[in-house]
Amino acid sequence: MISDFLYGTLFYKYYHLHFGKQFDILLKERTRIVNNLPSLDDLKLFCAVVRNLSFISTANELGFSPAYVSKRIALLEENLQVRLLQRTTRRVSVTEEGETVLRLAQQILEDVDQLTSTVATTKSIPKGTLRISTSAGFGRKRLAPALSELASQNPQLKIQLELLDRPVDLVGEGFDLDIRIGGKVESSFILRKIASNQRIICAAPTYVERYGMPDCLDALGKHRCLIMRERDHSFGIWRLKGPQGPITVKVDGTMSSNNGEIIHRWALDGQGIILRSTWDVDSNLRDGTLIRILPEYYQEADIAAVYPRRLTESAKVRVCVEFLQERLKNHSL
Repeated sequence: MISDFLYGTLFYKYYHLHFGKQFDILLKERTRIVNNLPSLDDLKLFCAVVRNLSFISTANELGFSPAYVSKRIALLEENLQVRLLQRTTRRVSVTEEGETVLRLAQQILEDVDQLTSTVATTKSIPKGTLRISTSAGFGRKRLAPALSELASQNPQLKIQLELLDRPVDLVGEGFDLDIRIGGKVESSFILRKIASNQRIICAAPTYVERYGMPDCLDALGKHRCLIMRERDHSFGIWRLKGPQGPITVKVDGTMSSNNGEIIHRWALDGQGIILRSTWDVDSNLRDGTLIRILPEYYQEADIAAVYPRRLTESAKVRVCVEFLQERLKNHSL
């Protein structure tokens, strides 16, 4: 079990990082507050309430009474001196301070578990069924080969990969892990970046020869852009970053699809301008079949693993995420 000193150090580091001087004021009576740090069990309980958005569901899940869950959350709020949850007769919602404490709690609990795992003499063997979801193009080209290697190294692991070009309900659809390209993560889930990536603007040389090279973002509106809806991204809206910061541009064209590989193929045929991930077009940029347009603009789209519970709670998820981090780090995206 982690010592009170180490736990207090972790809690102080994360809470001070997010609350700064406000936390320093609270620490004028530092000894009293440190002696009343919330327990790890209360932090775990708080995370479970946020995940379920219900005291009753959390009580049923953990084998407690709803009154006990309510009491522990109230004590946690008293210790932290912030309101974590808004309660009504029908639902529970997370306050802004609660969102911050949730992130801190997840980080602290993961660090505690990692520390415990590091000093343990044995490690769990990944086994059982691992259900993974990701987008079609990335899944076929990059994730599937990596998972083949993972399966060879872990014969007791059964891997199910589903390619879905839409937002995924991890818990509702029974997935252990979602590999996402950009996008946001729900507050009750944990996100870990596994590789850097950007979406960039490019087109085939034949298209540029025929229609010209756009010299500014506004010019894109007069060009033939190849548009797709990729998961939860708005159709025909490119949200980019550039020298002046974030900027949004509306694009249009005569061809569109809900499949990224089709869009990619049309771009190679000279049909229009695309916004695609570097992992998808890097080889085309190297061999000259595609050229980058307006290189000072890009869209952030890091590759991340999203999962509902901490890695140390599941050996199969932990081994998979760590393997993908290492493999994709050593392969150009």
